[in-house]
Amino acid sequence: MAIAALLLLFSTCWNTCLGQSATSSANAATYANPILNAVGADPWVIRYEDYYYLTYTTNDNITILRSSELTDWNNADVKLAFTPPENESYSYDLWAPELHNINGLWYIIFTGDVDPDQPSPEQDMYCDFNCPAVNHRMFVLESSSSDPWTSTYAVKSELDTYDQFAIDGTYFNHSTGLYHVYSCWESAYVSWPSMLCISRMSDPWTVSSPLSERAIISRPDQPWEKTPYNRTINVRLSSNEGPEQLNNPKTGQQFIIYSAARSDNRNYCLGQLELTGQDPLSPASWTKYTTGCVFYQNPDEEVYGVGHASFTTSPDGTEEWIVYHGMHDYLEGWSARTIRTQKFTWNADGTPNFPRPGIGPFPVPSGQEGTGGGSGTSGSASAGSSGSSTASSTVTASVTGSTSVYLEPWGSSGSYASWETTWH
Repeated sequence: MAIAALLLLFSTCWNTCLGQSATSSANAATYANPILNAVGADPWVIRYEDYYYLTYTTNDNITILRSSELTDWNNADVKLAFTPPENESYSYDLWAPELHNINGLWYIIFTGDVDPDQPSPEQDMYCDFNCPAVNHRMFVLESSSSDPWTSTYAVKSELDTYDQFAIDGTYFNHSTGLYHVYSCWESAYVSWPSMLCISRMSDPWTVSSPLSERAIISRPDQPWEKTPYNRTINVRLSSNEGPEQLNNPKTGQQFIIYSAARSDNRNYCLGQLELTGQDPLSPASWTKYTTGCVFYQNPDEEVYGVGHASFTTSPDGTEEWIVYHGMHDYLEGWSARTIRTQKFTWNADGTPNFPRPGIGPFPVPSGQEGTGGGSGTSGSASAGSSGSSTASSTVTASVTGSTSVYLEPWGSSGSYASWETTWH
């Protein structure tokens, strides 16, 4: 009996204390956060046919990962979709790529820069605050076919942001057309705060609104949108960024879930806008949830700085899932961010009901086969859960045509982390 009890205790600890997945006739498969054993931020996940596709900030290129499981990206297929040539307006700091299926082709919208966040003193002197990202702009790649995996991707266009700062752009689909929503400044050199702007598009690569019609739909005017909390001295470090469209499939309500505060800070969280009017270009059509963040840190489970989310469904389409980045060692800043996912539901009034961010273990998505993956509890050796994490963390995965590829999430130069410490 004693031996049996010890074996049972060992088995339980192996499956739960170490955060590994367990499947038996009595227990469903589980997973633990993070879902990728590497530094990773700004995750975008989309489900197409039998696979999930993931992109995230790698800084030097745009890479697509493909997995049949939402909760395990350590064994994903990897595709290098785009490496920028030198001396282009998008050669540096490729951030927050998103993969969208529009009219039968695939478009990757991303942020790029003409310089490695080192504008000339002549240019920087015009900014209200230090502004190394003054030249960030939005760009679009187009696929060569309707298949996101076998396609090649080429630069289609720079999106018109009126020769002003622009990051974290996304598409907003509405009955009146397609719109570009992104993080913007008031004007070219007013470098703080960063806000949410919207403009009309005639197609996925063309903005048709003139500057006079560009609308600001959210400003960081709430205490929880500022760093530190309720900062009153000036608007520095106040931000709205990372906007993503979220639709309630049952009620038809349309939301923009965005990131607020500072992205290397434990207070980074998600805010919510709802389109309550008829015209997306009218600021009056948008209602901000001002009570507080709708998704925020959970110190009880040592999860901090949760933000820049995207949304998908379980394989059988019966569940809604949020994919986001968060931190364990928040004092490490941007280099501590890792990619996570959890199920969410809807409130009676049709608004999203997000869970508290956690480590798990959680049940895997409905309809998902396999063990569920996951990298373990907050004490695991995954990137971001140890003070020893660095920007050179790598992940090995299979890639078509070769045996493996090593992803350097922030690039060999580490320029992403260098820039972020001075501005973002």
